[in-house]
Amino acid sequence: MKPDLQAQPSARKPLFRRVAVIGLGLIGGSLALAAKRSGLVGEILAADRSDEELALGVELCVIDGYGTVSEIVAGADLVVIAVPVRATVAVLQALQPHLAPTAILTDVGSTKGSFVKAVREVFGDLGPRVIPGHPIAGSEKSGVRAARGDLFEDHKVILTPPDNVDEAALEQLARLWTACGATVLTMEVNRHDEVLAATSHLPHLIAFSLVDTLAGEDQNMEIFRYAAGGFRDFTRIAASDPVMWHDIFLSNREAVLRVIDHFTEDLAGLRQAIEAQDGAALLRVFTRARAARNHFSKMLSGQAYVTDMSQKPVRFRLQPGGSINGDIRVPGDKSISHRSIMLGALAEGVTEVDGFLEGEDSLATLQAFRDMGVTIEGPDDGHVRIHGVGMGGLQAPRGPLYLGNSGTAMRLFSGLLAAQPFDSELTGDDSLSRRPMNRVADPLRAMGAVIDTAEGGRPPLKIRGGRKLSGIHYDMPVASAQVKSCLLLAGLYAEGMTSVHEPAPTRDHTERMLEGFGYHVHRDAATASVIGGGKLTAGHIDVPADISSAAFFLVAASIAEGSDLTLRHVGMNPTRTGVINILKMMGADIEVSNEREIGGEPVADLRVRSAQLSGIDIPEEQVPLAIDEFPVLFIAAACAEGRTVLRGAEELRVKESDRIQVMADGLRAVGVETTVTPDGIIIDGGQAIAGGEIDSHGDHRIAMSFAVASLCATGEIVVNDCANVATSFPGFVELATRTGIRIQSEEGE
Repeated sequence: MKPDLQAQPSARKPLFRRVAVIGLGLIGGSLALAAKRSGLVGEILAADRSDEELALGVELCVIDGYGTVSEIVAGADLVVIAVPVRATVAVLQALQPHLAPTAILTDVGSTKGSFVKAVREVFGDLGPRVIPGHPIAGSEKSGVRAARGDLFEDHKVILTPPDNVDEAALEQLARLWTACGATVLTMEVNRHDEVLAATSHLPHLIAFSLVDTLAGEDQNMEIFRYAAGGFRDFTRIAASDPVMWHDIFLSNREAVLRVIDHFTEDLAGLRQAIEAQDGAALLRVFTRARAARNHFSKMLSGQAYVTDMSQKPVRFRLQPGGSINGDIRVPGDKSISHRSIMLGALAEGVTEVDGFLEGEDSLATLQAFRDMGVTIEGPDDGHVRIHGVGMGGLQAPRGPLYLGNSGTAMRLFSGLLAAQPFDSELTGDDSLSRRPMNRVADPLRAMGAVIDTAEGGRPPLKIRGGRKLSGIHYDMPVASAQVKSCLLLAGLYAEGMTSVHEPAPTRDHTERMLEGFGYHVHRDAATASVIGGGKLTAGHIDVPADISSAAFFLVAASIAEGSDLTLRHVGMNPTRTGVINILKMMGADIEVSNEREIGGEPVADLRVRSAQLSGIDIPEEQVPLAIDEFPVLFIAAACAEGRTVLRGAEELRVKESDRIQVMADGLRAVGVETTVTPDGIIIDGGQAIAGGEIDSHGDHRIAMSFAVASLCATGEIVVNDCANVATSFPGFVELATRTGIRIQSEEGE
């Protein structure tokens, strides 16, 4: 006898009063069990071809009852289809007359295009409460007896909502999956099927084929007896349900065929390399694959088509007070790390890099060159070995080059790629996608490049290959090292001379590093010039500690009483020392020692002790030399005696955020009033810094600046949206804690 199908009264209103699961196999049964344990579901009913499985489901307390499709769907507010892909149409036809207009309809199939097609065939269109889903989890076992309430923990569930989705319904479904332990992502239907064809369907196909091939060998018992663990791990998936995978491959036919063709072509290339004893080709593929495997999760989460709906934002919780002491070395310079990969890739020979910054921005640059055929070993504790391909050796990437949050990378890449023989596309995260790029695109177009941007000159940048560039003279309207570097890099490929005049000095890492690689840069006062057609020769680069990262600790030790801190091996490029110059003008006690030159870049050790700072009018010639350090300099100004005035800093408004306005808003949140001007800010020091809550707008430098502010605060400061700190300063929280900042990093709600 079937258990009672009537809903039982609940002590509190559940997220879903009744869930109907059609198909009580491993996935359907596990979802039912996990949903019951979540406490978000009133009752769970099931339908299945097998009455024995249904009865067993009740006996094992996986479900509360069962019936026909029509019986369990009537009155359900969530319907989950968990049947083989090719049975979907028949199930939809059976449930369609009984599905309530307010019910959410979802599935758990491995292909989404086939489910959408089936829904349209039966219902006529894809309603706003139809939300296809795919939990990426499984087991070699099948049936309801294999159901596990923890099957989805630490696994991803991909939802592919329609454009007209009911947002409340999407949030409900995502909440249920999250309560089952899953990480919920969203993705467009066709892209889902393409990605899964490559990352799931192809590996299963290869495993089935490899086991079948080896089983047909004469000595098959010996092969399997002595197979190593890697073989067993890889071929484990060949034990999966053959009928299910038969359906998947036929349902996702086009995407699977495309990825098979790509794999077959690449496999033939490896065979050719082995036959020709081409070790360089093998090393190029293996190092690229190893890096991609190591960073797979970051690469996937960074794609524009993925939104992590369950990832909780990072926030800093800071207790007031403390002093700064110790002897530290901050991570390597991000600007130099970017350029070391770029020029090393274009050089002839092998370039060794030490002190490479292993932050997300720099790693994105490194991966982009791997995607263009450059063999790069590492990074391994800051060491990178780059096998240069020469000026003409880059290969066309298979897809867009994803550059994360790095405006430096995108602007410099646009110059390098403008003259390549292949088309390319540069993309980034949401923050980078809002930043203006016409400031590099327009002068590159004047050189002959063809570049398309999104509305407002924003990314993605689509660069047409095969264009012949001509050198130009460009007078920059606003001082920018990124624009200057972009044009000089494009000038390496241009016919004739390319020269860039800057209205104020900017960082000259590109010019110095080009000279270090043997490429002459002519410098005449404020103008830098290169002549196209030369070559770069590989060498060794020792990346100094990033002065922009050191700046947070320079200010921290200056404003916190009883501080005495030493910073080692800090880059002292004169185009970057504005923060030291400004702090000294304000009265900071900074001692420079052990000055030396490493790889063309000056470095030194810095000792900073607490001092009473005074407000100043910041000289405009210092502004470009400290452009990235102004957020934390605003904190110094707030702690100083007297007024600090900043002018000529329009550049700050087009960084990761409008840093003038965001810092002013943050200071107001902790009780410090400022006056914002179009090109700067006025800060009257001596105002008490209270506790408060700060929105960093995802800007890493804003977040770290208010961590420094906590040293002089009277109450707790909470800084939200801090995940991007890893882009420029991996390990910041640990180093801040070690030196005396009372900081905790935690996940937000």
